[in-house]
Amino acid sequence: MTDLVWYASYGSNMHRSRMQCYLAGGTPEGGAITLPGCRDHSDPLRSVPLLLPGLLYFATESLTWTGGRAFYAPDTPGETAARAYLLTTAQFSDIIAQEMYRPPGTDLDLTETVTNGRTTLGPGRYETLIRAGTLDGHPILTCTAPWHHTDLPGNPPAPIYLRHLAAGITESHAWPVDRIATYLATRPGADLKWTPDSVAAVLDW
Repeated sequence: MTDLVWYASYGSNMHRSRMQCYLAGGTPEGGAITLPGCRDHSDPLRSVPLLLPGLLYFATESLTWTGGRAFYAPDTPGETAARAYLLTTAQFSDIIAQEMYRPPGTDLDLTETVTNGRTTLGPGRYETLIRAGTLDGHPILTCTAPWHHTDLPGNPPAPIYLRHLAAGITESHAWPVDRIATYLATRPGADLKWTPDSVAAVLDW
């Protein structure tokens, strides 16, 4: 078991300034919740763009943004844009705690996740840990919900949330606006409200 892991973010944490709130604490632009940050405020050692096999979808209601939250369905056909940050296992543990509105401070035992590819820590929306591969000798880990993406109604994301996702994709993948807008608008849940043109208008870049 290595002390370093890749945290593969597929939601707003792809945006570096939003990710910084999870690391050092603070309130993200447009958000309603102030995060305590990790015990270790250090910046990621590296970040890299990734395309994960599986589907991005939006469901439930975000307390931070209103509108739907981003989730990852690894067993569903598709491809999900992600940004992986190389972190310590303690930082990863503290990020998972904050995703569940819990105080950071308890290290997770990631052995099962690394060995078997999946661990369900509890019924919460981000308490299922997924191993999505290995990069440079370190496991690629992410978190998502335990349910199947068709088990609950979709919920379109808020404009500010889409802007954070789009900014993260721009920073990490350098996609043009039309590709980002099409990608986000056609994800399940987002497609209940958004079109590529309306997402592009919200981005207004």
